[in-house]
Amino acid sequence: MIPLNDWLLFTGAALLMVLTPGPNMIYLISRSICQGRMAGVTSLLGVVAGFLIHMTAAAIGLTALFMAVPLGYDLLRWGGAAYLLWMAWRAVKPGARSPFEPRELAPDSPRKLVLMGFLTSLLNPKVAMFYLSILPQFITPEHGSVLAQSLILGITQISVSFTVNLLIALFAAGISAWFMRYPLWLMLQRYVMGFVLAALALRLVQEQRKLA
Repeated sequence: MIPLNDWLLFTGAALLMVLTPGPNMIYLISRSICQGRMAGVTSLLGVVAGFLIHMTAAAIGLTALFMAVPLGYDLLRWGGAAYLLWMAWRAVKPGARSPFEPRELAPDSPRKLVLMGFLTSLLNPKVAMFYLSILPQFITPEHGSVLAQSLILGITQISVSFTVNLLIALFAAGISAWFMRYPLWLMLQRYVMGFVLAALALRLVQEQRKLA
């Protein structure tokens, strides 16, 4: 199956991606700050459901299809790199806001929280790009079933994202208050994220197809 080194590298990539500000993080933080921890956790259930859709789509053959077509794989690779660079620019551009800056949201019912979390995750281009551009790099037919590898990597990504997002939902208010007291760290957080995203984009561009 998947070599341990590759799995650890993928886990690190999944961790970097979930720590990078995106629609899911912004929604969970805003909901937790405005409506409380339980609202953030409830929204997270919907986010995880969206992850499952992305994972299923990749596991049933989408990943293998794009890896088997050189042009399709390269287009996804370059598209993913371009999207990461765009996110990096959004993090560092003048006037950019950190996801830990409070946003006002009206209270929602638990059902709507789950639905909005699901839609935010399902339509999140960062998650789609991760599954279509980054996950395929860690799949090699020589290591066994492509379906099994896709499921293992998908479950790994969901586990990492759930753990990190759960902590964010539980402690969003405290983290936000801390950043508000130390605005320099708020700015530094944006620049660190921008650097990480740009570095990940560079690695994606330099990555060679693993299938001949």
